[in-house]
Amino acid sequence: MTVSDMAMGGTDTGVGSSVSDAPPVREIPNRDPALGRWQTRFADGSGRARCELCPRRCVLRPGQRGFCFVRSNHDGAIRSDTYGRSSGFAVDPVEKKPLNHFHPGSSVLSFGTAGCNSACRFCQNWDISRARDYDRLGVEAGPERIAQVAAERGIASVAFTYNDPIVFAEYAIDTAWACRARGIHPIAVTAGYMAEPARADFYAAMDAANIDLKGFTEDFYWKVTGTHLKDVLDTIAYAVNEARTPDGRHVWVELTTLLIPGLNDDDVQLHAECAWIRETLGADVPLHFSAFHPAWKMTDVPPTPRATLTRARGIALVEGLRYVYTGNVHDLEGGTTFCPNPDCRAALVERDWYRIAVDRLSGTADDSGAAHCPACGTPIAGRW
Repeated sequence: MTVSDMAMGGTDTGVGSSVSDAPPVREIPNRDPALGRWQTRFADGSGRARCELCPRRCVLRPGQRGFCFVRSNHDGAIRSDTYGRSSGFAVDPVEKKPLNHFHPGSSVLSFGTAGCNSACRFCQNWDISRARDYDRLGVEAGPERIAQVAAERGIASVAFTYNDPIVFAEYAIDTAWACRARGIHPIAVTAGYMAEPARADFYAAMDAANIDLKGFTEDFYWKVTGTHLKDVLDTIAYAVNEARTPDGRHVWVELTTLLIPGLNDDDVQLHAECAWIRETLGADVPLHFSAFHPAWKMTDVPPTPRATLTRARGIALVEGLRYVYTGNVHDLEGGTTFCPNPDCRAALVERDWYRIAVDRLSGTADDSGAAHCPACGTPIAGRW
């Protein structure tokens, strides 16, 4: 689906978003928007430049591309080669991102570009993330156009997804601010492999994010994703504990761990991950355990059994996390938001995959965005 196709449609998607009376406005800088905003240019006459966007810190000569393939050196300056060009658009439920505590039941305009700075052997979107040409980027749409179409369709949020928005950060940030000017929520779906210099700008532009925590050992991260665990943990900690929206609220963050049989699903690793989340981020950060399906370079690994997801969810609850979900399977209990009060445990939002069957939280949100259990009054973390 293209932005033009969507603009011609006449059906309102019907969303449940709260819109500020005076959304923040930030003009796109009056310069080349595709110029890399996090780079160091060498003054040695070589024309080299170092990209400071992600921990790889690629040093590029003129004409050379970075690991992600979509950021390259043009006459001594690094540019984002996919700015304003997308591999396609779709309207999804927000639960598909997955976000279960961010305006449940609302619609999201999802889009991505091409390229990636991770090297996950199990990538579900490998045809986009590992693309080595731009022929698939047939949709041209600037930030203002995307925001306009979302507003005209009554869509609550715009999500940067499919490939990692880190590699098209300039495009994502400008689109996020254009969306905010129209009362539309920007959402990042990312692996979190971002360098410290870029984190503040990126997360200041987002209202919500789902960040992958793909495992909890450096060995797994390096061998299976080609990245480093510490960099991801640092990004997650920043996004949860420090990042703020323009109205001063925390950026809403949920985490996803794709459980791969025999690689990151053992009890020791799961206990360690959940303990870190509780101690570093807090027990209110929702965690999604998602089922692996064979793909890309890991077609020899079997799908994740449902029992593994149930076991992982049980471990997370024992470790004290309050909101834990299973994904990519039909699991009514694993998809339901329960009241965290141990004396209550009322089922508040019942889900089957992405479909909401029952929502008992509608209309209970306070000024902070938190909802309240109608049975006992316990606050339910999120943006409702």
